[in-house]
Amino acid sequence: MRRTSLAHWPCSIARALDLLGDQWTPLVLREAFYGVRRFDDFQSSLGIARNTLTERLRRLVDEGLFDKRAYQDDPPRYDYVLTDKGRDFYGVLAAMARWGDRWLSGDEGAPVVLHHRTCGHDTHAEVVCAACREPLRAEDTSSHLGPGYPSRLAERPDVRARFG
Repeated sequence: MRRTSLAHWPCSIARALDLLGDQWTPLVLREAFYGVRRFDDFQSSLGIARNTLTERLRRLVDEGLFDKRAYQDDPPRYDYVLTDKGRDFYGVLAAMARWGDRWLSGDEGAPVVLHHRTCGHDTHAEVVCAACREPLRAEDTSSHLGPGYPSRLAERPDVRARFG
């Protein structure tokens, strides 16, 4: 089944989902943050089909989230190393884990706890305003069109109604 590409939508959420929105891609990235770097280790830890993993890793390399580095020539074998772009995804995973811990963990609690080595405390992600550091909550936030929104779409009545 062919899926609709969201890569060119004027929405950063849609674009991110186009790249990262299947169930396996965030888990491949999660494993990389746990220190996994090799194909067989990703495959073993996730139980993912080899062809699916091959496709996800190829896409993550093509999109610049992983660098593919040879560690063996015969047969060819590679490490998949997070780039700056890939490492920047950590906050997204931490926020997803926080939401899952709060709403999906049940009485047994969080299955994995984050530990901040810098201060020595167990922690969780919090999304805060970059300017004032207050929690970023939907009821305290509004959206407006940014410089990357296509002007031809900004004139549509439905867009103007949403973003005034």
